[in-house]
Amino acid sequence: MWIVLAVLAALALWVVFAFNRMVQLRMQAKAAWSQIDVQLRRRHELIPNLTEAVKGYMAHERGTLEAVTRARDAARSAGDDIPARIVAESALTGALTRMIGLAEAYPELRASENMQMLQEELASTENRIAFARQHFNDCVMGFNTAIGTFPNLLVAGPMGFAPQTMFEADDASRAAPAVRL
Repeated sequence: MWIVLAVLAALALWVVFAFNRMVQLRMQAKAAWSQIDVQLRRRHELIPNLTEAVKGYMAHERGTLEAVTRARDAARSAGDDIPARIVAESALTGALTRMIGLAEAYPELRASENMQMLQEELASTENRIAFARQHFNDCVMGFNTAIGTFPNLLVAGPMGFAPQTMFEADDASRAAPAVRL
């Protein structure tokens, strides 16, 4: 009788420990996503200034400027839906890359002090996003590993723990916008 109670108590303690560990890992991933979100919002705030700076020089590239604005709006409207946000942010990165690439064809624009400052801010923000994304992916990998390994998977499924999506760039936007100072 005592042996059965001891085994049940040990099993209950293990379930509590496993559950708490998975909650801790999930919260780390959420906190890491918050850091990405901060940097993505910073990038979103730079975009109106960047498009305004290039608008006068690239008047005939209106479609590119509108694509950047639409991509920014789509990224903002994705909110906390991480998979949708990842897709939208990848599209925004691609649109920014195209705009910066086109801006390189305008020597007066490249020489503009305002444009140089904005490109420097964008480059700094893109670096911060890359570091935050790496940390987030590390946290998600730890969480997904914890809920997918035996014996934790016996607790994870019934307790509602589901794998999270990593923040990986698609092929079209794998590189950050090329920013030349």
